[in-house]
Amino acid sequence: MDGGFRRGRRRGATTGTHGALSLLVLLGVLSAGAGTALAQDLEPRRWTQLPVGTNILGVGYEIRTGDIRFDPALRISDATFTLHTAAVAYNHYFDLWGRTARFDCLIPVQTGEWRGMVNGERASVSRRGLADPRIRFSVNLIGGASVSAEDYAEYIRSQSERTTIGAALSLYLPLGDYDDDKLINLGQNRFTIRPQLGVLHTRGPWSFELTGSTFFYTENDDFFGDNSLEQDPLFGMQAHVVRTLGGGFWLSGGVAYAWGGETQVNGIENDDARSNLLYGLSFGVPVSGNQSLRVGYIRSDTRVDTGADSHCLFLSWTLRF
Repeated sequence: MDGGFRRGRRRGATTGTHGALSLLVLLGVLSAGAGTALAQDLEPRRWTQLPVGTNILGVGYEIRTGDIRFDPALRISDATFTLHTAAVAYNHYFDLWGRTARFDCLIPVQTGEWRGMVNGERASVSRRGLADPRIRFSVNLIGGASVSAEDYAEYIRSQSERTTIGAALSLYLPLGDYDDDKLINLGQNRFTIRPQLGVLHTRGPWSFELTGSTFFYTENDDFFGDNSLEQDPLFGMQAHVVRTLGGGFWLSGGVAYAWGGETQVNGIENDDARSNLLYGLSFGVPVSGNQSLRVGYIRSDTRVDTGADSHCLFLSWTLRF
């Protein structure tokens, strides 16, 4: 496997200087296939309150396929990707000075393949391994006083209409597979810091969520070809409407928009700012008193001339204890 794409007819050949530089300019677009599953998420019930002491263990799988559009001057066409992600997640709810707080940990493993035409020749590359893990800490600042498991049912009955404002901080750890001889990696070789602010309003069986996020990226000083990669902050907003259906069933519809995130290689701007619209549906299905399944679909559309459009199907199982 070479550092960028593998040529279809000349096995083991490299893409050449022009192809390598072209791919450098739009690294962010290509690697978005690996990063989307972790970065531009569309997660409902992010601020849902549960009793302190609750633990949730989950496993999930998603398949994401898409098309990648480049500036025609770069001579890269018909680019597509397919990305499979399996992840293990753990959540823990606890009391923090009388407020409900939550700690999350997510560890993803991915298999991906990217295909396209580079300078008129068919090329492809595949990756398999660990992607960057994520940890997250959140706390309810207004509303959402900590409640024990014994008092939780009565609390929900007595608070049929309630509003919660929460804050969170996520950290993406540079522990995923990374090789500075490769243009496309599952790991990013940099930290991503993501503060969030969210509002949740519940009225009977309906919940309305709004979350704002900013992604701050540290420098990757070991980028392909002994280069340095920097990225401007990426901003995101997402909203969800959730309807509980009784018996543990629920249905959610959500929409998100992300913008910014222009990259620079060795201080030279790439003119590759993102502008992505995401929307999707999720459905929660109870399996037993403490187990449930979640299935869903997410569509991502780029709103600029270059970028990635994708479809994502996912399935997850959780155990609460």
